[in-house]
Amino acid sequence: MDAGMNTSSHLKAQARFPLQEHFLPRKKSENLDRFIPNRSAMDFDYAHFALTEGRKGQDQAATVSSPSREAYRKQLAETMNLNRTRILAFRNKPQAPVELLPVEHSASLHQQPKSVKPRRYIPQTSERTLDAPDIVDDFYLNLLDWGSANVLAIALGHTVYLWDASSGSTSELVTIDEEKGPVTSINWAPDGRHVAVGLNNSEVQLWDSASNRQLRTLKGGHQSRVGALAWNNHILTTGGMDGQIVNNDVRVRSHVVETYSGHSQEVCGLKWSGSGQQLASGGNDNVVHIWDRSVASSNSTTQWLHRLEEHTSAVKALAWCPFQANLLATGGGGGDRTIKFWNAHTGACLNSLDTGSQVCSLLWSQNERELLSSHGFTQNQLTLWKYPSMVKMAELSGHTSRVLYMAQSPDGCTVASAAGDETLRFWNVFGVPETAKKPAPKAAHESFSHVNRIR
Repeated sequence: MDAGMNTSSHLKAQARFPLQEHFLPRKKSENLDRFIPNRSAMDFDYAHFALTEGRKGQDQAATVSSPSREAYRKQLAETMNLNRTRILAFRNKPQAPVELLPVEHSASLHQQPKSVKPRRYIPQTSERTLDAPDIVDDFYLNLLDWGSANVLAIALGHTVYLWDASSGSTSELVTIDEEKGPVTSINWAPDGRHVAVGLNNSEVQLWDSASNRQLRTLKGGHQSRVGALAWNNHILTTGGMDGQIVNNDVRVRSHVVETYSGHSQEVCGLKWSGSGQQLASGGNDNVVHIWDRSVASSNSTTQWLHRLEEHTSAVKALAWCPFQANLLATGGGGGDRTIKFWNAHTGACLNSLDTGSQVCSLLWSQNERELLSSHGFTQNQLTLWKYPSMVKMAELSGHTSRVLYMAQSPDGCTVASAAGDETLRFWNVFGVPETAKKPAPKAAHESFSHVNRIR
């Protein structure tokens, strides 16, 4: 069972504004270049002569000299290699290159095109850092999501904020009442306009981000907090601390259409497959379930398609592979520390990798065969893996507490991560899109100064 909520971060000496640029002091660079003589390349005998006897000879030649004597002196100096002017040597002369192949063979090799793809540069530090005060440090919640309209939603305590990635502007969507909050989950609908907000009191609110208007409240599906949300077209799937998974049709008044029962403890991870036919769920009971909509029934509790029990700790991190439909990646908590890969058709475990630390979140690259994982103690890092070899490509450091939440930009290139250190960081980990799109026109958002409740 993984550590849950950490309340020590609520007492701060100085208030910080949510989603404001977080600047770190930079150390002044020092120029430490030095010229160091190369002793092995120096002629110490000539250096002694040049500093002593050589100077005397030049003085004598200047006082008493004839044309024939001067010509003889120059010829003798050239023969004896005494015309050198440098005493210190800083580098040996490079050796002549050795021709390993005949000229005709080497020329033909240079004409052949290179088949090896150049390695992509992966920045090791975040490109932007924003403050995220009051973010709940709870492994079982899901408080960050990036919508298709390029707007990031993040829950900080009882308040949901929206950050427009195109303009950099911030706005407040809603502040939940104390008796209902805090916010325990958040998830954008596919249209990028409507957002679902799960609450501590078992309710789920639906909001229109364009008009800042609440559309409806979903009640009765759960008995306790809703920590996981996942959209599938007009179906909003919710997972609660009561272990229940509920499919809600947001178009109708009686919204509960299906119920999945299989977890004995809190459901902390939900992900629909790309086809929308299969649902993966992870819980604090260390179990992963795969459910199939084709066998769903509104009259009785639906039976799972596969029950996967190989993890030894809570499973929150779930990610369906975008280039292989039946491939599911899952990550275990602090007592497990593994990333496992499953064949969703057969339920077989294809591979398991011990990462050495708590796995909090997983994201697949949309363009490459790569997987990004976020971790907790001891390094609190993001790790990029090459699939299927699972060779570690990069480690991204910067957070000082476990990286609980990750979200991917609509173009698939940038990843946002939020941690218990109350910072939101942006990483250019998946490269630059091949076709650069023109930025969307900046919307007229109010400045953040109108929000009077900060902490």
